[in-house]
Amino acid sequence: MTQRVIHTFEPVCDCHSKILILGTIPSVKSREVQFYYGNPRNRFYKVLGTLLHCEFPNDIAGKKKMLLKNGIALFDVLRSCDIHASADASIRNPQANDFSKIFDAAQIHMVFANGKKAYELYQRHCLPVTRRECICLPSTSPANAAADMDKLLASWAQILDYL
Repeated sequence: MTQRVIHTFEPVCDCHSKILILGTIPSVKSREVQFYYGNPRNRFYKVLGTLLHCEFPNDIAGKKKMLLKNGIALFDVLRSCDIHASADASIRNPQANDFSKIFDAAQIHMVFANGKKAYELYQRHCLPVTRRECICLPSTSPANAAADMDKLLASWAQILDYL
């Protein structure tokens, strides 16, 4: 069943953030835990932990600490949309988030999209406003079975050039 979803939690960001990583909108699991990439099968934190040579964080406080310590801001492209479960392909009536708070607070060198849908939505709805380039990375979602861990690490390693 399709439902209207509204993004309810704040971005992760501080004045030391150098890159911004964007998802589409929180998944069902992320909405349940009220934090980004809440599905334990999502490889987002495992990829970052491996690239940054740090321990894989298990709780929200640890995840925030890892992100901020390494200059990473985290948010989603959409403020709201109609979506079926967590299926990005089902997104309708998207409304973009306002990124001015992040760009005003930090010296963001590059924006990265976690997956093609986040990238497409950013290009269509945000780029005209932000005027900031965005690089598309393969999705860390468990739905992206085509990307094994080695492929994700090889692609995501480019974030290190901006940190």
